Parts: sequence; C-alpha cells; structure tokens
Amino acid sequence: MPFTHLNEKGEAIMVDVTDKAVTHRTAVASGRISMSAECYQAVKEGSAKKGDVLGVARVAGIMATKRTSDLIPLCHVLALTKCAVDFTLDDESHSITARCTVQCEGKTGVEMEALTGVSTALLTVYDMCKAMDKRMVISDIHLCEKQGGKSGDFVF
Repeated sequence: MPFTHLNEKGEAIMVDVTDKAVTHRTAVASGRISMSAECYQAVKEGSAKKGDVLGVARVAGIMATKRTSDLIPLCHVLALTKCAVDFTLDDESHSITARCTVQCEGKTGVEMEALTGVSTALLTVYDMCKAMDKRMVISDIHLCEKQGGKSGDFVF
C-alpha cells in the first residue's frame, strides 16, 4: 500500500479527504506512568505540592486532543464531539494508566488525537511530580481501538 502522505515526487502532503464520507469515528489510546511508592501515594491521596495531579492531567489531555493538528504535521483539524481522559491506579506497581477516548463525525479518524491526549496527560503527571520523583517512566502508549472509516474497526 503506498504512503498517502506523499505525492508522486515523494514530497510530504496533507491527505485529500474531500471525497470521503462523513462517518462516526472513535479512537481509544492508553499509556502508563510508573513512579516511586511515595510519589504514587501523594498522587493517589491528592497531597502533591502542585495540587490535584490527575485533575490537571485530565484537563491537559483533553486540551491536547483539540490541538493535535497544531502539533502533528499534516493532521487535519477535526471538530471533536467527545473527549474523555480517565485514570486507573495500580497500588501494587505504583503506576497509573491513562486512557483517552475521542469521537467525532468526520472524514478522517481520531487516532492521533487520542494518542496526543494520553501522551499529554502522562507528561502532565510527570511535570507535576518531577520534584518528588525524576525516575518516573512513561511507557506503553498505544492505540487500543478505533471504529469508523474506510479501513474499518481495529482492536489491539
């Protein structure tokens, strides 16, 4: 399959979606941040010096989804109809999993928006906690699933 972001000269281009049908599109991305037990406890209890880490990270992730086309070259500007960022805390591994769900009615998918949202949410956790733990590790950022569009559904 040829790359759709290249023209016949091999130059980068924005994909032309003019003739594509508008469909309901959904994407879910996930990632994890691992940290020290002390840092994890502060985030969990809401006692981190910078405040509500997960609340701020949720807002940052949502805001990032809406700015994806400003960050990733050749991404289309999309009118998102839903964005949610949720966190799952794992006491045993001292890690937090972020999950970003994005939807729109459009001609192109929202995978990049979901990936940008989850990445930004995790980076925000890191930023707000780096004074407590500089050894935090962000990992496993990936597309979990997507629905809609010509290529059909995908589940990781």
